[in-house]
Amino acid sequence: MATTNMVDVGDAQLACTDVGSGSPVVWLHGSGPGATGMSNFGGNLAAFQDYRNIVVDLPGWGSSPRPDTGEPLIFDAAERVCRAMTALGIERAHLVGNSYGGAVAMRIAMRHPERVDRVVLMAPGGVLPADAPPWPVGLERLFGYMAAQKPSREAMAEFVRLMVFDETLATESLIDERYESSLRAHPELPIPPNFGDLTPDLALISAPTLLVWGREDQTVPLTWAPKILEGIPNAELRVLPNCRHWVQYERAPEFNHIVREFLQGGAAAAAEG
Repeated sequence: MATTNMVDVGDAQLACTDVGSGSPVVWLHGSGPGATGMSNFGGNLAAFQDYRNIVVDLPGWGSSPRPDTGEPLIFDAAERVCRAMTALGIERAHLVGNSYGGAVAMRIAMRHPERVDRVVLMAPGGVLPADAPPWPVGLERLFGYMAAQKPSREAMAEFVRLMVFDETLATESLIDERYESSLRAHPELPIPPNFGDLTPDLALISAPTLLVWGREDQTVPLTWAPKILEGIPNAELRVLPNCRHWVQYERAPEFNHIVREFLQGGAAAAAEG
């Protein structure tokens, strides 16, 4: 049974949903408008009931207030997630991060390797190739939505449709849910956002790392993957065709299978050791 609690992380609180039992997995959502931990990953959790799943609303999203901080968003969020893990009695965990949440997962793995087992990253942010073109259309829509004084439902619909290859998955109920959630926390991101650059420290990630990418991603494009793949010493990449940015939603059965297989590999290796 899922329980959601506000967890004290010092100068703020994080909303964390706790479901399942077993080895802990911390799920970290993306930065899109209206995002929450459960909106990103709620549909995946049934496949992970033999794990203790901690699904976080990152600072400024969902039910988690955004505290005042001068730190880059990724750096600040990573420290608060670590404090939440401590408050919940979790010494080590697998990390699963989507987009911005993937960047937060990478930062935790860089700064606190003793707290990380395995890392799954879906099209993570925080690493921008030097030769990157102007912002992809998905990020343009995201930043435009956040910058609007009162964004429209149609703007949310356009954003959601860009997240999936099969636009029938951009249902009216999903658009409504994300729109209403975004209005409660708007704007989740400061504009312009100071995310922070993880590029110089990629080699500090010692945990086995799985990158999962949608081939047609228009938000964090596949062409940005090689820099991360080459920078993390023990990383591998899986690419799913006919799929955009929301891999865990658009290709849920394949995503669940790939991630379970990867996490179970970690458990097997630990048992052998």
